[in-house]
Amino acid sequence: MKSIIYILLFLLCCLSSAQNEILFEEGNTFYSNGKYSEAIEKYEAIINKDQHSAEVYFNLGNAHYKLNHIAPSIYYYEMALQLDPKDKEIKNNLSFAKNMTIDDIETVPEIGISRFVRNAIKIFSFEIWAYLSVVFMILFVILFMTYYFSIQSGTKRFSLVSSLVSIILSLVLLVFAYKKESMDKKYNPAIVFSQESLVRTDPNLSGEEAFRLHEGTKVQVLDTVSDWTEIQLVDGKTGWIVSEDIKLLKKF
Repeated sequence: MKSIIYILLFLLCCLSSAQNEILFEEGNTFYSNGKYSEAIEKYEAIINKDQHSAEVYFNLGNAHYKLNHIAPSIYYYEMALQLDPKDKEIKNNLSFAKNMTIDDIETVPEIGISRFVRNAIKIFSFEIWAYLSVVFMILFVILFMTYYFSIQSGTKRFSLVSSLVSIILSLVLLVFAYKKESMDKKYNPAIVFSQESLVRTDPNLSGEEAFRLHEGTKVQVLDTVSDWTEIQLVDGKTGWIVSEDIKLLKKF
């Protein structure tokens, strides 16, 4: 009985994959013929089936870009970039789309050792940093045991120094792992979809105007209260925006 169920599930997966491939090709055909709205419908049909790929999101971004839809094009390029962070074509098209935005927000530059450490932490994921920490911890144990049982003074000296270096590296990498996990948890980006949105100092209509944002601007979500969302810009400014004016970028 279980074998039959597994076979049926396999066949359903194959059928779903084939249908998505057909939708993708149909979308590409519409796009090639300049029918961008129809292409969007086909690509969105794939996503609505909870099937996510950088190619689909990238094509969605391209179709919206052709229609001068600023916020959706940036949103879908960002989604594609999450799935394929090293793709140069996605980065280039995202840059072109951002040129259509109105808001010109300067990033607060990081300087000194903090910038170096932050960039270093971003190199690997939490899992890789944790794995490397464990590797160096195991190496420390092996080297320390070599030092403890070794008779030759040269070997003992080398093993001791190497074991100390290994334990220090293990602890540093463990800190990197937790820092990376903390950064990932805090990273909660969204794109402004409203043509113009008023950001207030408090989460209510009586709050004073802090600044205004326009469609396509990327923000970081800090908190949510009722129908309001607290956001932060890359220049450090914070404020409250109506939640429906922004769209969160999903995490994969």
